[in-house]
Amino acid sequence: MSNPSETTEIADFKITDMTCASCVRRVEKAIKKVEGVQDVSVNLTLEQARVEFTQNSNAHHMISGVEEAVTKAGYGASWIDHNKKNKEPLSSEQPKELSHLIWAACLSVPLLVSMIAGTIHHHWMLPGWVQFLLATPVQFWLGKRFYVAGFRALMSGAGNMDLLVALGSSAAWGLSTVVLLLTTFGHAASLGAEPPLYYESSSLIITFILFGHWLEKRARSKAASSIRALQSLQPGTVCKWVGGQETVVAIDTMKVGDIVVVRPGERIPSDGVITQGESAVDESMLTGESVPVEKKENDAVTGGSLNTNGRLLIKVEKVGGETRLAAIVRLVEDAQASKASIQKLVDRISAIFVPIVIGLALVTFFWWWLGYGLFIAGLLHGASVLVIACPCALGLATPTALATGCGAAARSGILIRNAEAIDRAIHVQAVAFDKTGTLTEGRLSVVAVKPVEGVTQEQLLLLAGSLSVGSEHPLSKALIKKAQEDQLSLKDPEKFKMIKDQGRGISGVIDNVEYFFGNQRLVESLGVSTDSVVIDVTGVSLSWLVSNQNNQYQLLGAIAFEDHVRDGAAIAIARLEKKHILPVILTGDNAQAAAKIASILKIKEVKANLTPEDKQNTIIAMQNEGSEKKSVAMVGDGINDAPALAAADLAIAIGEGTDVAAEVADIVLMRNHPALVVDTIDIAQKTHQRIKEGLFWAFIYNVIGIPLAACGFLSPAVAGGAMAMSSVCVVMNALRLLRWKAQV
Repeated sequence: MSNPSETTEIADFKITDMTCASCVRRVEKAIKKVEGVQDVSVNLTLEQARVEFTQNSNAHHMISGVEEAVTKAGYGASWIDHNKKNKEPLSSEQPKELSHLIWAACLSVPLLVSMIAGTIHHHWMLPGWVQFLLATPVQFWLGKRFYVAGFRALMSGAGNMDLLVALGSSAAWGLSTVVLLLTTFGHAASLGAEPPLYYESSSLIITFILFGHWLEKRARSKAASSIRALQSLQPGTVCKWVGGQETVVAIDTMKVGDIVVVRPGERIPSDGVITQGESAVDESMLTGESVPVEKKENDAVTGGSLNTNGRLLIKVEKVGGETRLAAIVRLVEDAQASKASIQKLVDRISAIFVPIVIGLALVTFFWWWLGYGLFIAGLLHGASVLVIACPCALGLATPTALATGCGAAARSGILIRNAEAIDRAIHVQAVAFDKTGTLTEGRLSVVAVKPVEGVTQEQLLLLAGSLSVGSEHPLSKALIKKAQEDQLSLKDPEKFKMIKDQGRGISGVIDNVEYFFGNQRLVESLGVSTDSVVIDVTGVSLSWLVSNQNNQYQLLGAIAFEDHVRDGAAIAIARLEKKHILPVILTGDNAQAAAKIASILKIKEVKANLTPEDKQNTIIAMQNEGSEKKSVAMVGDGINDAPALAAADLAIAIGEGTDVAAEVADIVLMRNHPALVVDTIDIAQKTHQRIKEGLFWAFIYNVIGIPLAACGFLSPAVAGGAMAMSSVCVVMNALRLLRWKAQV
């Protein structure tokens, strides 16, 4: 179970025996009645339910309550323990499905051949009782599932696809059996030696639908394959290094602090740090980056990545649900379990779909019988209406496209948090980028150290570097690296804090003196002028050091940093403009440094010297430009970007950003590549397009198919085949997203 908020928890359940959107609604309705449940979302494609319940509820009681409620509704439910590795494939029931399909085909083919032969010569048809013996097992053995599920739906005051199939096939089988009995006992001599039987229709209805279910489950299994692929990255065993000896143990026994051995060709079992060895590590399944990354001693590695060519000793830092791989799996599961806004409309339609279809079938029957005196024709055409109506396609269109699209995105290193993120991504009109670490590499270097008179370069660098020990900002990392290169002994600052409300910077106490280090706005807020320092380097980022002794602020100097444009940033900006999306730079850096990067990338709109609150207000101002609200995405990687990410319509955290940025983001990019922002919008647009196509064909199929069946143009057998293939076509259309790959 996970904890999405301080007041609620989430539990996932495996749901079985669902066949259509009506089933989804019934399961949701049953679970919502369980005490303590706040919200529920059921996914037909994944065959799962995600239940949100109050934190003060008894978890064990709630789980058993949900399982009992779903069982009473006529379905199966079992709690999914995410702490245990799931080894059961989603397609575990496919051998049984295939066996039933083969039996149905073997029994139905002779009936089909007999029907075709009978159109050529009446005496070539199989005898009636032979047809009965072939059709009855198909109807009541192989078709038993439709009767059971349909009866349960009826008892709960609802209807589903199974009820329609059971009624339609039973009408054809029942009519044939009545005619056969009348003929056999001499009460229907006028029908001729061989009665007009319709056993092939009843059998083919069930056979076609079994075939459709089998194809559909295979396709749905592919749609959910991304989660299984991610789960399979974690090995089942791990080699521990204990007392100079290698010991192979189950991965569940691994603990933080353990030293593990990873040989070439093996998967790294968990997140950790290399203590010995060098190797190239393939992280493609996690980040989408195809080129292995060189790793050496003290470098961090991620569980699930592949060690390619060197023996490594790794100290484990995270295990179980705390690892990066587990977090990625949770994000993908969250996205696939969520519902797009359009699905809510589909759910409401599916609730009344089955009753309307049954009503139309009755109207068809009485219209042919009372209007034209054709009782048998009316019964057959009514059965065709029941069978051809397909709530399955409606229920599968959205979740299948969503599961496939999110899975394809995950394989390219794009983690989409929920369906709402896709809805928002397709409407983005402007993308605001943080500069440092997003459009630039974020690996800054010190290019100039400019102290004021009376302060040496070494003193300035020592104080600024010591103050930066407590910070993870790229500027601080560059300072510390420079200080280490100059062999300076840095000190740990006291009372360290980040300053966000007066510009941007840090402060702390070193040797009983308070120091401030930050941008020009921070310095000016302290009442200190920067005119005494002349910087002869253009297009650089500047940070200033100020001391405070007895409330007397004094400028000690400035340090200039240089960053470089990230590879692929220019291509990303060009692709955005090709989509008519406006790129904007929002940065806390000075205007000169921001203008230099904007010039290289050909970005026309730049906002510099911004505090985190300024960035947030700028996003809000961009949204309210013009007469209509504009949809704005924000791309950032640090704590200072969190307010702007929260204000944006679409929040994107990039690469190796902070946990804070990732927490508020709708989408997390696993690689530091700006072009993934464009790929994110692209996969969102394609996923939305597949959803629209699926729903369009599902609606059109029913709008065209039901009138054709009612007018007598489709036999029950043909109607059954069309119904089975409609949902298969919708799923196969969604699976086209599996071919999608990011362009970088």
